[in-house]
Amino acid sequence: MRRIILITGGQRSGKSAYAERLALSLAKKPVYIATAHIWDAEFAKRVRIHQERRGPEWTNIEEEKFLSRHDVNGRVVLIDCCTLWLTNFFAEDINTALDRLEEEFDRFIEQNATFIFVTSEIGLGGISGNAGQRRFTDQLGSFNQKVAAIADTVTLLISGIPVTIK
Repeated sequence: MRRIILITGGQRSGKSAYAERLALSLAKKPVYIATAHIWDAEFAKRVRIHQERRGPEWTNIEEEKFLSRHDVNGRVVLIDCCTLWLTNFFAEDINTALDRLEEEFDRFIEQNATFIFVTSEIGLGGISGNAGQRRFTDQLGSFNQKVAAIADTVTLLISGIPVTIK
């Protein structure tokens, strides 16, 4: 039976660590799908810290866009994260990014798995003066709403504290 869990919150709120603990509580050998594209040395360091935190019990998959090409049927799978997943499509074409992400999401969740999606709440602050950033914030907000609407559980992380939303 398919199950969708959404973990959301601000940057450095503890989302990933919480999601990892949750996945390990649900399965002895969970799958970790990392959607990050390495843009620079500082980001590479962040990715390395995440990788080092995970032990040998994880099946690790690095996939920037096309998650549906991976068979995760019957597994607990943690997707970290939707924000970076959208970024990868957005970097190619801001006009089609959201549609392409939603199409790929719909294909991916056709599988019979427990999906734990991590995403960021980036629209809680002020409105950016940058048109591209506003467009990205709008698209991520729309995608987050889509996932939350079908999710079985939604948890917001605030300063490392999980708050159940749904």
